Amino acid sequence: MPEPQKPAAKGDKAAAAPADKKEKPAEEEELPPDEHVPGEDPQLSELTGLFVLKPESVTATKGKDITFVAKVDSSSLTRKPSMKWLKGKWLDLGSKAGKHLQFKESYDRNTKIYTYEMSIIKVVDGDAGGYRCEVTSKDKCDSCTFEVSVQAVQDEQQDNILEAFKRSGDAGEDAGDLDFSALLKKREKKLQEPKEEVDVWEILKAAKPCDYEKIAFQYGITDLRGMLKRLKKMKMETKKSDAFLMKLDSAYSVEKGKKIQLTVEVADPDAPIKWLKNGQEIKPSAKYVFESVGNKRTLTINKCSLSDDAAYECVVGEEKCFTEVFVKEPPVTITKLLDDVHTVVGEKVEFEVEVSEEGANVKWMKDGVELNRETAGSKYRFKKDGKRHILIINEVTMEDIGMYYVFTNGGESKAELEVEDKELEVLQSIADLTLKAAEQAVFKCEVSDEKVTGKWFKDGVEVQPSDRIKMSHIGRTHKLTIDDVKASDAGDYTFVPDGYALSLSAKLNFLEIKIDYVPRQDPPKIHLDTSGTGNKNTIIVVAGNKLRLDVEITGEPAPTVCWMKGDQVVAEAEGRVRVETRKTLSSLVIEGAERDDEGHYFITVTNPAGEDKAEVIVKIVDVPNPPENVKCTSVGEDSAAITWDPPAFDGGVPIKGYLMERKKVGSSRWTKLNFDVYESTTYDAKKMIEGVLYEMRVFAVNGIGISQPSTNSKPFMPIAPTSEPTRLMVDDVTDTTCALKWRPPERIGAGGISGYIIEYCKEGSDQWVQANEKPVEKTQYRVKGLPVAEKMLFRVTAVNLAGRSPPATLAQAVTIREIMENPKIRLPRHLRTKLITTVGDKVNLVIPFQGKPRPVVTWFKDGVLLEDKTVGTRTSEVDTILFIRSAERTHSGTYTLSVQIENMSDSADIQIQVVEKPGPPIAVHVTDVWGFNAALEWKPPKDDGNCEIIGYTIQKADKKTGEWFTVYEHNRRPSCTVSDLVMGNEYSFRVLSENICGLSDEAGISKNTAVITKTGLAYNPPPFKEKDMSRSPKFTTPLVDRSVIAGYTTAISCAVRGYPKPKIIWMKNNMIISEDPKFLMQNNQGVLTLNIRKPSLFDGGRYTCRAVNDLGQDEVECKLEVRVLQEKGEEAKK
Repeated sequence: MPEPQKPAAKGDKAAAAPADKKEKPAEEEELPPDEHVPGEDPQLSELTGLFVLKPESVTATKGKDITFVAKVDSSSLTRKPSMKWLKGKWLDLGSKAGKHLQFKESYDRNTKIYTYEMSIIKVVDGDAGGYRCEVTSKDKCDSCTFEVSVQAVQDEQQDNILEAFKRSGDAGEDAGDLDFSALLKKREKKLQEPKEEVDVWEILKAAKPCDYEKIAFQYGITDLRGMLKRLKKMKMETKKSDAFLMKLDSAYSVEKGKKIQLTVEVADPDAPIKWLKNGQEIKPSAKYVFESVGNKRTLTINKCSLSDDAAYECVVGEEKCFTEVFVKEPPVTITKLLDDVHTVVGEKVEFEVEVSEEGANVKWMKDGVELNRETAGSKYRFKKDGKRHILIINEVTMEDIGMYYVFTNGGESKAELEVEDKELEVLQSIADLTLKAAEQAVFKCEVSDEKVTGKWFKDGVEVQPSDRIKMSHIGRTHKLTIDDVKASDAGDYTFVPDGYALSLSAKLNFLEIKIDYVPRQDPPKIHLDTSGTGNKNTIIVVAGNKLRLDVEITGEPAPTVCWMKGDQVVAEAEGRVRVETRKTLSSLVIEGAERDDEGHYFITVTNPAGEDKAEVIVKIVDVPNPPENVKCTSVGEDSAAITWDPPAFDGGVPIKGYLMERKKVGSSRWTKLNFDVYESTTYDAKKMIEGVLYEMRVFAVNGIGISQPSTNSKPFMPIAPTSEPTRLMVDDVTDTTCALKWRPPERIGAGGISGYIIEYCKEGSDQWVQANEKPVEKTQYRVKGLPVAEKMLFRVTAVNLAGRSPPATLAQAVTIREIMENPKIRLPRHLRTKLITTVGDKVNLVIPFQGKPRPVVTWFKDGVLLEDKTVGTRTSEVDTILFIRSAERTHSGTYTLSVQIENMSDSADIQIQVVEKPGPPIAVHVTDVWGFNAALEWKPPKDDGNCEIIGYTIQKADKKTGEWFTVYEHNRRPSCTVSDLVMGNEYSFRVLSENICGLSDEAGISKNTAVITKTGLAYNPPPFKEKDMSRSPKFTTPLVDRSVIAGYTTAISCAVRGYPKPKIIWMKNNMIISEDPKFLMQNNQGVLTLNIRKPSLFDGGRYTCRAVNDLGQDEVECKLEVRVLQEKGEEAKK
């Protein structure tokens, strides 16, 4: 870690920036123009060290100012860098620039260093937290983080009392609001009043109620009660919205990938509504769903992404409400941990980890040191494949031993790398040679590592190549060849591998031949021994193993050997299949035997004395191929029948049997079903859980080993048919139909019920006919088209994925004919007493009845046939409905329902009473007043609301306040006595009548009043003197400099005070803004707002607001900067 630099924050005598802020260097000039072309495609940036000076973490004092400074070296950059100040993970502070947050940047052409400053004015508790600054320039980027903590202000003795009257803001001595918080602190000496004019009412509105008396004494206010009354009127509550009953919250938070609902409640349910995102109207789609239920309007955002992190508006007419939606990224967790690796020097090593989200960033570390593309060089490579992240180490060395870590923002994993020295293995050593003159000497050895080099020595002296002596290195084989052997070539020959304490030695013996020697001639002979291999001349080799067949050969002179496979000659050159020949021995070598090496091999030896031949059969055996076509043919409640086909290739050895495994779908754990070899190709798997999906795979076994697993079978679920339906019965019978009903089976199982099949047949027959083409889901069905007067049997079967259940059959046959049934009304219990409802409510009465054939239904009201058009009736085969859309008092009465079949009938009476609130009592008057008491009397209301009056509510009000207070509730009599009245007050009284609907809407007010007189006291109020409120205009809230994004509607505002009401003039760059539709000027109780619709780059500049009346004028100004929104792709890559 680098040494920490000096703090780059400054505050009130606490910390200072490295650059001197008192005198600006002459070399600093205005920033060079940004060379970025709007709309240019951003390029991918890589992390580089661009910062010369980074901000440091500090502890700030609450209420003080603090500044952070960052410096960037641009000598290696092709364009101006872009700086972002962020709080937390995503909050861009550039959009919050204003009175509290201020930003500044400068450029030094001599040193090519950019200086960026961020100032926090009057630090508050909310400023504490983590911050980050990011600098980017084309293909380079850098970032640094720092922390801000806030501590409480220390109690200090103020030497200068005028410092307690500081105004908020930095726009001047007249800008901002007066801050008297210092005066409210404990101090020893008495403070004098400031010389400038102070608005006491502003102080009172901001002060606590416990400080009112203290402030009144300080500023000479003697009428404390009058001051409190005026202050109460000044603290008017903000007018509630006319369009919204419930607005959006100030902010919402949602996790990435989840959905969120924004809900408002409007006053007018028929009012049109619009939803806006960053000022653009949202159209309904699969992602944005609009809902309207009553007065509630809901916007649902499905599968939230980072692009949904924006400002949202709900617009109803001219009113709006705003909110912000913050999308949180879930932490990236590690789903597959790192594995320890044990290897040898020179091998390639890969550490692989799998995370929960594609495209996530991970950090690799070795023994606490971060590994990245800059520090790792070419030794380490980093690879991303979806959710997989791989660290690759090429040609590992002993220095790479250690613990490797991988980190995400939601987890970590570690693995250990162990490396050992690679040992060199001698596969074939060099052999002694005895040669005659002019013959060729070949020393050959084979080691395990084909990259190993070495040197040849003769009697301790290194052998140098020449025309006669040649050295070769092909793969793992090293050769020394000496042509035309001479007597001087005899000696000890040694091969020494480079880098290994190992040597291979052999001796070359020179044999002298006399000229008069007559060689012996013997015909060649092949001595082939294959007795241990089974069949004659047949050799069996397991695939992948090495075959070395040594064949002894005799004959004088030495015979010539030729190996052939079919018509092709097996060469003596280097290769996987080769021939190695010595004086009396010829070897057929096959490295890593394959299936193609199987066949007939022929060896032929010849010399001048004759010829000999032999045949060798090589058979390659292997593990079998996997079984094929594994599938489930049938299932039971806890079992399944599995079949498969034998493998296409049995490996050259008969199949002994099979091994089976199964697992649950979604799990990675396979369970063995048999440990002994199973010979058949069908298997009945048992002990499974009903309703769970399983998969099967099969291994084939022969004498060599076990095959690879077969492909997984298609998922299957053990299920069983349900039990038979229960309680099958006849519900209704007509001349051609029969209605059946039943209950679901007692045992259904995990397979559920797909439906029911209904069948019927004539009594005495076994030819069942299916009544429904598709299974029905309901537990009732009417079979139609039955023959009249026939006796029929019925049965019902439940169906699911496992098939049909046992049928449920009627015990007795049913005769198909109409059944007579007397009419009967089944009046619901709540209609057997009087039904009381309120005026305007809906009345919907459903009254079931029975009877066959279908009875005739008639309604009467008060004994007369019902003909009122406002009362509707509707009748079906089993019930009748009486409905009134809006009940009136005229609908009260006795309603009679009559059902009739031929000469049989039944009837029922229903009492309906429609009530409403009563009218006010009449003739309310005060009958007597004595002491602190008053007697009242009144008469019952003319309209009792069609029900009994259950009581009265009496209220009183004195003439001074006019506020009504309840004296009695539920008073049963039309009279009462009001006590505990206040002396000197005059009272009025009102009475409200009450029935079961509630209190009357209007009250009966007493015609006379009750005066509670007091003797011997008289009060002469002082004359009222009106205060002159005239004053020149003065801005209480200034305009604030703003930086906005082009295309998004913005507004600047300030507040002014003056009387008479001043005239407001808005100017841009000292030019009066006329009736331009782009600008909307508003004045709401002195709060002035200038709305700029979709500003462009040309709308930037200096805006001025001037207020003028007869007593003078005042003006404020601000600077508006319009920025072009960066491309979304560039933001995502940053």
